[in-house]
Amino acid sequence: MILNIIKAIATILPVVGMSALFSCQSSSAQDQVNTAGVETITILQTADIHGQLLPHKEFFIEDGQFRFKERGGLAHIQTIFKQVKAENPGGTVIVDGGDLIQGSAVAALSEGAVFGPVIKAMDYDFLIPGNWEVIFGSEKMQSVLKSYNKPVICANIYDEATTHMLYQPYLIKEVKGVKLGFISYNDPEVPIRQNPAFSKGLIFKGLEDNLQPLIKELKEEKGVDILFLVTHLGISKQIYLADQPEVAGVDFILGNDTHERIRQPLKRTYAQVVEPGAFASFVGRLDLEVKDGKIVGQRYELIDVDPTQYPADPVVQQIVEEQMAPYKTQMEKVLGYTATPLYRYLVVENPMDNMITDAVRWKTGVDVAISNGFRFSTPVVPDATGKAPITYSDIWNMLPVNENVKTGKAKGRQIQEWMEKELHNVFAEQPLERFGGWVIRFSGMEMTFNANAPKGQRVQSIRIGGQPLDPERVYTMAACLRRGEPDHMLCRMPNAQDPQVLDYTIHDVMEEYLKVHGTVSPKTDGRAVALDLPAPVLSQVPNVDYVFR
Repeated sequence: MILNIIKAIATILPVVGMSALFSCQSSSAQDQVNTAGVETITILQTADIHGQLLPHKEFFIEDGQFRFKERGGLAHIQTIFKQVKAENPGGTVIVDGGDLIQGSAVAALSEGAVFGPVIKAMDYDFLIPGNWEVIFGSEKMQSVLKSYNKPVICANIYDEATTHMLYQPYLIKEVKGVKLGFISYNDPEVPIRQNPAFSKGLIFKGLEDNLQPLIKELKEEKGVDILFLVTHLGISKQIYLADQPEVAGVDFILGNDTHERIRQPLKRTYAQVVEPGAFASFVGRLDLEVKDGKIVGQRYELIDVDPTQYPADPVVQQIVEEQMAPYKTQMEKVLGYTATPLYRYLVVENPMDNMITDAVRWKTGVDVAISNGFRFSTPVVPDATGKAPITYSDIWNMLPVNENVKTGKAKGRQIQEWMEKELHNVFAEQPLERFGGWVIRFSGMEMTFNANAPKGQRVQSIRIGGQPLDPERVYTMAACLRRGEPDHMLCRMPNAQDPQVLDYTIHDVMEEYLKVHGTVSPKTDGRAVALDLPAPVLSQVPNVDYVFR
């Protein structure tokens, strides 16, 4: 069977075990390995940085409570890189897994250009593009990635005009006499997940196009000892992939995209899977003990990038400050205040998107305002004064694509059918049917659903304006324009009636809303409820022994 990461339907297999998370002081099977001829290879991985150059508030769960701590900063990550390389000189490989240049004000205002000098000064060995690298178009993506002056690999992005592969499909690196191979893949569904206009001129192919030939080439022809897939597919698909015989010969999948904080590698049938969080808040560290080209022991750690523990590297910090300086005044402009924490992270409903959709409905006067279930954005957390400023930079973090607002109309039956489709994208039992981010966000509507119900049977109730959904009534709706989609599409909902693109953007809406309201206090209010899942829902990882924290 040829693996098709887009269309194949296969049930995810049960977990076959979990690899141990060892500490240097603990006793383990590794301690019993004859150390003669054993080399230590260290892999450091960052992922889904989403434009976050500086330390910021990060979300944690401790003893069932939400906590916010200062984490992140690329200069602080560089300190970790240097420390680990000093611990294991000549034995460390450092990779970033994509979604680096999108997700912040400075990323948007510079169209990613600020990252070239920063990444060039850091100790990355190679990087891969994620699904958001296309946000500024193909030419800009290629220009920014070239400015890193580092290898960029990806085996499934092609230039539409020439049909040539845009980047080298793999990287081979010999470390301490051990030959390491890295094959990279981006999400084949990028042209659907992102605004279609973003990826114009590019072709994204499925993994079935060349995965097995590349594995064979690296293992049999190139003599690679340890093989990694570096994928930007999302955790469900990466777990699925690790259970398929087509990846036999792969040792680890260094996963990215879904921001999951995997603290122990997920040991599957053919490969182990990791994913190291997001927003430069974490660095994944994998230490492999290798003898005669074989892994004989391993340790894994998800390092918290605590700025108090890892002081900023002065060289990288200076470059970061220089790159951000032209945008500083604009980014620090205060638009309003919040008296409650603003955050995403929750799969079903969150305060940040409740505020955004409330603002859109307030401005447009529609029955229902909707927004995609985005995963990115760092929290905005009140301090001891009981309030936190919401800056222009925060709005870019929340909404890094400043598109015009778009309105349309739809019958109640159409809305319910669309919600069934969106819920299936998030909770499909088959990993390959999962798509995009989290549950669609909305204001003016209340919905209950069963996440584990069969396809098309998840929605249990919908109320709009406090009244049960009328299948034949026509409701007004508002969302953001997605450039490149047909006019009748409204936030991925097809066949909207009377579509209208308004003369103001989503940022205009947020600025006006905050100016009028001054201080807001968004909370989760039960507008979306999964009846069969314990609240809060923090992860989409199915059938594995893993808890987001």
